[in-house]
Amino acid sequence: MTSNAALTAHGLTCTRGGRVLFRDVNLALDAGGLLYVLGENGSGKSSLLRLIAGLLSPEQGDVCWGDEKITQLKDNYHASLFYLGHLNGLKDDLTAIENLQMNASLVGALINETHALKALEAMDIKKCAHLPVRVLSQGQKKRVALARLWLTQSTLWILDEPFAALDTISVERLTTHLSQHLCHGGLAILTTHQNVTVQARTTQSLRLGA
Repeated sequence: MTSNAALTAHGLTCTRGGRVLFRDVNLALDAGGLLYVLGENGSGKSSLLRLIAGLLSPEQGDVCWGDEKITQLKDNYHASLFYLGHLNGLKDDLTAIENLQMNASLVGALINETHALKALEAMDIKKCAHLPVRVLSQGQKKRVALARLWLTQSTLWILDEPFAALDTISVERLTTHLSQHLCHGGLAILTTHQNVTVQARTTQSLRLGA
């Protein structure tokens, strides 16, 4: 993990459907840093996360990883981040294990069944390992998607409402894992409506639509 990596954004403006969601957003996040993105529904929280992940292009402004713009780094930047949006990124016709293996293969990694089972166990969803995802509840699907955090080596985690649909035990497990990631020099950006406490070297909040 790159302990001295830093993420910065300068003058970000986002327009969707002819409406300006936010303008002139700046941020800086160092190793071990956690950023909460806050705001009412429709304020552009998810759009900002997608901009930072390089999935959307800003109307104005730049996102930089280290000293370089992410538009120049491209795949090298994407290899450094883990992004989980509102959609869980799961294939309904595949089992939980098959989904973890497929997602790993998309970033050039191979995981065996043992590693996949350990990741699912970490989110207390191992019992559903061999079931097709389509039969799982929303909370179970979320836990399968989040189990990928126990398999990734990415430095920057970008998580959109990661605690939604989780029970109390799952929230505690995820909070602990996030804290460990940050303690070891990782970075995280997340949105959440839940009152959770994640341990980090530094914690910031950015409110949109204020």
